[in-house]
Amino acid sequence: VITAQSGQEAIDKATREKPDAIVLDMMMPGMDGKTTFNKIKQNPETAGIPIIFLTAKVQPEEIDAYIKMGAAGVITKPFDPMKLSDELKAIFAAEAQ
Repeated sequence: VITAQSGQEAIDKATREKPDAIVLDMMMPGMDGKTTFNKIKQNPETAGIPIIFLTAKVQPEEIDAYIKMGAAGVITKPFDPMKLSDELKAIFAAEAQ
């Protein structure tokens, strides 16, 4: 697990580390999740990394918009840290189908 404290740090680490997946908060200091997502997806080196949004904005139309953007999935806040791995597994299982 690699952590980042801001959108720019997430972009830098994604480029350098090439993680298997990114869990990206929508509300971060400096650069929001949508902007960070777009910058990661625009870079050919990181474009293929699945990104899961973590957000409190979970109206059906908001979730649909995240998925249409290309997010692999959405995890809602507040979330249960003990169930996070199960939620991630479910997202990746659904994406693999």
